[in-house]
Amino acid sequence: MNGTTNRHFPARPVLLPLALALICASVLGAGGCAARGDDRPTVVVTTNILGDITRNIVGDEADVTVLMRPGADPHSFGVSATQAATVEEADLVVHNGLGLEENILRHVAAAKEAGVPTLAVGDAVDPISYRSGESADQPDPHFWTDPERVREAVGVIADEVVENVKGVDGAAVEKNASQYGAKVASLNSWMRKAFDEIPEERRQLVTNHHVFGYLAQRFGFRVVGAVVPSGTTLASPSASDLTSLATAVEKAGVGAIFADSSQPDRLAHVLKQEAGIDVDVVPLFSESLTEKGKGAATYLEMMRANTRSIATALSTE
Repeated sequence: MNGTTNRHFPARPVLLPLALALICASVLGAGGCAARGDDRPTVVVTTNILGDITRNIVGDEADVTVLMRPGADPHSFGVSATQAATVEEADLVVHNGLGLEENILRHVAAAKEAGVPTLAVGDAVDPISYRSGESADQPDPHFWTDPERVREAVGVIADEVVENVKGVDGAAVEKNASQYGAKVASLNSWMRKAFDEIPEERRQLVTNHHVFGYLAQRFGFRVVGAVVPSGTTLASPSASDLTSLATAVEKAGVGAIFADSSQPDRLAHVLKQEAGIDVDVVPLFSESLTEKGKGAATYLEMMRANTRSIATALSTE
């Protein structure tokens, strides 16, 4: 083999990628090479409520993967090995924080340790603490029941996406956030008008567990108690808990108890059999979105449905 051959042979493979690069550059105005779609940035979101909010902010700028399926419980849902790997490969992980996703936190921590940017949204929106029950003085993670805090969260998520997700159009993300934030502000005004129709003495909430503290604070409700005196659905009420709740309900003259839509009949049975009280049990979408067409497929739809149910139940003699 002569020297001329040896000098030129190693250079030949460079011609193909160079040619492809030139072709790709020549068609960028028409949408670029198809391979660009394989490298789209990915935002992984733990809960479906935050997933919907994040999708409205990100728009078409990145792929948004939501781990929690519709109708699942954020306190107890888990992920597959494939989903766990997706978390560690994300460009950004958005999670609720404040201890909500109890089975997912180790995966978020692993991603953070691996260098993936993570955002605990609840930590950034002036969280409150539980006032009573087993979770007293611990942070309350259910900030989404307050649309004002959600509007603040929209800005926080948008800033994080623009800063940490390479390849997105920052101006487009900010425009999406502004438009969606306006919808959340409109929701807040609509909710306030609806709740203002409830007589002040009837603005009392009893729920299946402590989930509406932020809503109560924002709109002037009093939380009388909860069937499960805890901030998590993983706890269970004792006989004394139910007795205390029955006493509080009777003393306050509460005519309705609000339960998660996934098991209102079970709650009604427990109250009637164990606590000896007979009240209306009104289903709400408290911690998860639903499938499309099931009443709460988006955050805005969920909050409007819950507002109507609460206003109707507490306005009726």
